Order: sequence, then structure tokens, then C-alpha cells
Amino acid sequence: MERRSLQALASFVSRLSARLTEPSPEGPPQPPQMPFRSEQREHFGATHPAPGNAVPKGESVGVRNSHNGPSAELLSEDADWSLAEDALATGAVQEATVVGWNRGGLLVHWQSLQGFLPASQLQRMIRYSSDAERDAAFAGRVGEVLRLRVIEVDRSRRRLVFSERAVQWNGGNCQCLWQDLAPGQVRRGRVRNLCDFGAFIDLGGIDGLVHISELAWRHVRHPSETLQIGQEVDVLVMSVEPERKRVALSLKKLSRDPWETVQERYHIGQIVQGVVTNVVSFGAFARIEDDIEGLIHISELTEGNPAHPRDIISEGTAVTVRVISIDPANRRLGLSLRQIHAPEDTQAATPSATDQ
Repeated sequence: MERRSLQALASFVSRLSARLTEPSPEGPPQPPQMPFRSEQREHFGATHPAPGNAVPKGESVGVRNSHNGPSAELLSEDADWSLAEDALATGAVQEATVVGWNRGGLLVHWQSLQGFLPASQLQRMIRYSSDAERDAAFAGRVGEVLRLRVIEVDRSRRRLVFSERAVQWNGGNCQCLWQDLAPGQVRRGRVRNLCDFGAFIDLGGIDGLVHISELAWRHVRHPSETLQIGQEVDVLVMSVEPERKRVALSLKKLSRDPWETVQERYHIGQIVQGVVTNVVSFGAFARIEDDIEGLIHISELTEGNPAHPRDIISEGTAVTVRVISIDPANRRLGLSLRQIHAPEDTQAATPSATDQ
């Protein structure tokens, strides 16, 4: 009985050994592919690699051979980081392939490295109505080969940032531009975008902001009143913050404040021509020169008591008015439509016109 048990046990061990040494028809187990390194994911956010390109060709995975020193891939990557630093220093135009995207822009493959092309650095910046529309547009660019300039390299953080807009500028070396920019300089730029709070000006790969209050000495309701996208303008550099990637610009400070000399050009009782720019409940504002507006108080629109100034006047109306008060310190000019036929030496300064 014991003999039969030993024979059965030996047979079982033999079959088990054969099964363990038999090669699997599916081959050895494969490690899961990772679309991007964890460091890159931290920089790029949620990514959308192109189908079939989980790891772009040439992308190294940073494996170090503990016996033979750095791998060939790692050495090649180090060399490419050096090339990226050279490209940043020289401003030379590079070619990179779009391999994916995220909400902030496009992911590009350059040499053995993966870089980022922010949406703000695309040659044409488009506002999308939804995330789905943006994703569809970005997905359609996968596979494109773009001409770009390197604008940021941080080897320790594995950050490689490109700009497409910088290519259209001669010598668009952003690193040098950050070093050259200084408050008080006058720079030539191109209007890239207009928004409610101001205008973004492309200075050659670096965007500066002209706040709406710095567009003109007069009140501006929206930047589109004074600028158009694509327009070339001279701007004054007010402040530079390289660490925060911010440049504050001004258009109005390129000229003298017209309110400083307003009393040299106008006097009380003078008749002037203007255009109504805004109608409010207490009156209407009229522009009498580019950066000078005056108020026609509701009491100075007409005889009587109108219910609302819009019953008398509207935006865009050309008017002939009389200057009835001048207050340069508070940037106020009182105008009258009602007193237009009064003698010019009448110096009627109504409190309601000057107090608004």
C-alpha cells in the first residue's frame, strides 16, 4: 500500500514539474504601459495620448542598469536635455510632432523628450464653447509637425515648454527677452487677445497685459473700443515679474495726461463740438476730444424735466454744447446743451453738473 502511494506521489510531482517548465502560449507577462511619467503627468495634468501612442517612439523610461551604469536611453535623454537648453539659449526654430493634448494645450514629441505647447502659445488662439469642442479640435492636430521655439527648460522638473507664436518673431528668444525687459521701456507688440479687463500684447513670445484702465486717459468700457486683434502698437513697460511670468503695460502713459492742460484749451462759456458716448440716468457723457469727456447733466439737456435722458439724446449723437465748468483735479468737465444759445460770457456753473 505504501509503495503504491509513493508511486502515485512521484507521478504527480513529475506532471507538476513538467507543467511548470512548459512555455506559456501567450509569452512572458508584459508590464503595463504608462502613457507618461509621473513627473510629466504632474506638469501636464490629465493627458490624452494619441491612440496607439501610449509611449511615443523614442520616449525613454528612465531605467538604470545597476550592473552596467546608465542605460543608452538615459544617456540619449540627457544629451537631448542639453540640446533643449541650447535651443532655449539660441532661439533656434525646432520641429516637434503633436502626440496628444490636455485641457491646457498640446503634448509634443521632440528628440527623445516630451514637451508641452500651451494653448496660449499657439499661433491662433481660439476660444472654445465647451471642453468637448476643445478636445475635438486638439485631437485633430495629433500627428502634425509644428515649427516651434523653446521658451522654458527645467531639467530637474522635466519641464520642456514650446511656443508656436514665437516663431513668427525674429529672434524670439524668450529667455533673453525676460532679461532685457525693464520698466520704462517702449516696446513694439501685436494685440493677441481682448477681454473685459484689458488687452494682451505679444512682445515676441511673451505676453504683456494692458489693463483696461491703462488703455486711454478717457473711460473705456471695452478694449475693442480702442484696439483690434492683430494690430501692432507701441506700449510702455510698467512692471516686469519674471518669476510670475507677468508684464504690465500701458498705452495711455505714452502720451501726456490731457487733463493737465485742459484749461489751456478750453474756457467756461466756450462752444465745442462733441459726440455722445454714454447715456445714464443722471445725464449724458460727450467726448469733445480723444481723451476728454464731459457730462451733460439731465438738467442741462433741455428746458423742463425729462423722465430720462434717453428721451432727449442717444449714444452716437453729434452735439454742440457749451462748457459750463472745468475741474482738472477731479477730471470733470461740465457741458450744457440747454445753454447753447446763452451769451458766451455767461458763466453758469450748475452744482448738479459738477457734482456728478
